[in-house]
Amino acid sequence: MNSSAIRRAGYSAESRTLTIWFTSDPALGYDYYGVPAHIWQGLISTSSAGTYFHLHIEKQYGR
Repeated sequence: MNSSAIRRAGYSAESRTLTIWFTSDPALGYDYYGVPAHIWQGLISTSSAGTYFHLHIEKQYGR
């Protein structure tokens, strides 16, 4: 993943949960619930994961 803001991310298709570890606090993962698979695919394939996160995930899916 190409990002200065996101250290790593993981996704569970079964529970539709996206977990993101930010560079500002790499020990703590934040869960986002109800995330469709196409949003996950967009995050891992974008050229700027931080921008994609802010536009498509941050306010749209509950933590």
